[in-house]
Amino acid sequence: MHDLLRLLDLLATGASSEQLAEVGAANPELGKATELALRVHATLSGHRRREAELAALFDTASDLARLRDPDAVLRSIVRRARTLLGADVSYLSLNDEAAGLTNMRVTDGCVSQLFKEVVLGMGDGLGGLVAQTARPYASRDYFFDSRFRHTGPIDDAVRDEGLAAILGVPLSLGGGKVIGVLYAADRTPREFSPDEVALLSSLADHAAIALDNARLLAEISSHSAAMQRAEDAHDRLMDLVLRGGDVPDVAGAVADVLHGSIGVYDAEGGELARVGEALPKPSSAAIAASRATGRSVATAGSWVCAVQAGGEPLGSIVLSGRERLVDADRRLFERAAVVTALLLMLRRSVAKAEDEVRGELLNDLLTAPGRNPAALLARAERLGVDLTEPHAVLIAHAENVSRTRLAMAAARHAALAGNHADEVVLLVRAEDPGSLSRRVAAQLGSTVDDVVTVGAAGPARGPSAIGQAHAEALRCLRALLALGRAGEGASATGLGFLGVLLGDRADLNGFVRRTVGPVLDYDTRRGTELTHTLDAYFAAGGNLTRAKDALHVHVNTVVQRLDRISSLLGEDWQAPSRALEIQLALQLHRMRSSP
Repeated sequence: MHDLLRLLDLLATGASSEQLAEVGAANPELGKATELALRVHATLSGHRRREAELAALFDTASDLARLRDPDAVLRSIVRRARTLLGADVSYLSLNDEAAGLTNMRVTDGCVSQLFKEVVLGMGDGLGGLVAQTARPYASRDYFFDSRFRHTGPIDDAVRDEGLAAILGVPLSLGGGKVIGVLYAADRTPREFSPDEVALLSSLADHAAIALDNARLLAEISSHSAAMQRAEDAHDRLMDLVLRGGDVPDVAGAVADVLHGSIGVYDAEGGELARVGEALPKPSSAAIAASRATGRSVATAGSWVCAVQAGGEPLGSIVLSGRERLVDADRRLFERAAVVTALLLMLRRSVAKAEDEVRGELLNDLLTAPGRNPAALLARAERLGVDLTEPHAVLIAHAENVSRTRLAMAAARHAALAGNHADEVVLLVRAEDPGSLSRRVAAQLGSTVDDVVTVGAAGPARGPSAIGQAHAEALRCLRALLALGRAGEGASATGLGFLGVLLGDRADLNGFVRRTVGPVLDYDTRRGTELTHTLDAYFAAGGNLTRAKDALHVHVNTVVQRLDRISSLLGEDWQAPSRALEIQLALQLHRMRSSP
């Protein structure tokens, strides 16, 4: 009876099975009682082990619920696997599908650096078998197991760690996708029980959840950051618009947020703004694709988004330096195209309104300059134009370009510009209408890609003088076209004696001075007769003999005088067009010099 009580006492106090067996061995009569005590002890040990396993799983679930650092959770899982299975080593490997490799992520109990750094090919080793079949596999003695593919690097690492028995279970996500393997290993041969396989599988499921949660949290965090960045960028763009920013400001803001180079182009492909490196112009195919879908499209090394309003193409915006765009960044880029379209429409509306005001003023100046000059001066001053300063009046003409387009191009060069009486008229502050007309003809021709002819007059001050200059500029334009000089620019002064005929106030003295002034001045200073020699030479039809007879001098004297005239007027003074102007100037000089 005493031994039976002792047996029960040992069982109640949690004695080991060895201690229970010793009592039974000392008293053979307690054989049945000892057997029952050992069975109860085994049952209680199993319950305690299961309780520890459940506690470990509960702690792991708690770790997952408080997930802050996924690596810490994985380290905890691997450590618990080693403890609960009583293994020498536990470790976890993860698959890198892009590289086709499996890398060691976490180890516990390892002493070999080679083992910690081993890289497995997909499908190699026991882990490869587990990953391929998505089922647990246990090897009692690794080096004598032929069920999986042995490789030199893996076997070397296992040998360096001194492992023999290895159990591997898959880390599986929904759909049976295996993302890694959780292992428990011993340095001596060992059989792993079904309970141990089930326990390690439960821990592997927790590890898979931890990794998937970490991935989802990272995606959420990334998406949240992208959305916040997009919201901040949207606010920044709207602030730019409200503060009166223009297209270059938008380009700068988008380039800053997206960390790339930005180019903005108008509907004709002209560059409106650029930030960063030089960009190739977007292809018409890329713009068409973007217009059709309403989304940005990826091209070779860049992104292109059409800028449009109500289906009307306004241009395009290009981003380079970003091969990939997350959805939030892509939408930000597309939002920039919308803001750009808004700015271009605002710019067009403002320009249209201003052009209408300027056009009305120009029409009033040219139609009725004397009706209320003071009011015209005041209206011009409100537009930043001082009509009391000298201005040139230019009229531009192009056969193959609409007047609207030509007027838009002309507005860049003029204080006032617009359509009047079927022609494009420019009012430009300038003292020299002749040189200005030639420059404007060339610049407008380059802008509209066509031949542009420009007639000019002035300088004029005040509404009345501007109206008169307009009439003279129109006659100059018609003269240029009649003479076949399309593509040129000229004023009445530049047209020589023809300008004398065209001008409202014939500047006869100015024409004489421009044409033969150097000869007249030379005669005055030196007391020579070069002017008389020119008259005689032209009267003789260019014949030296008749000219020397009329002058009563030697022929060599005539030649010397003509050489002097060439040095004063230029070598081309005998060319037909110049000779005609010189003869006309000489005749006007004689008429003005006669009493």
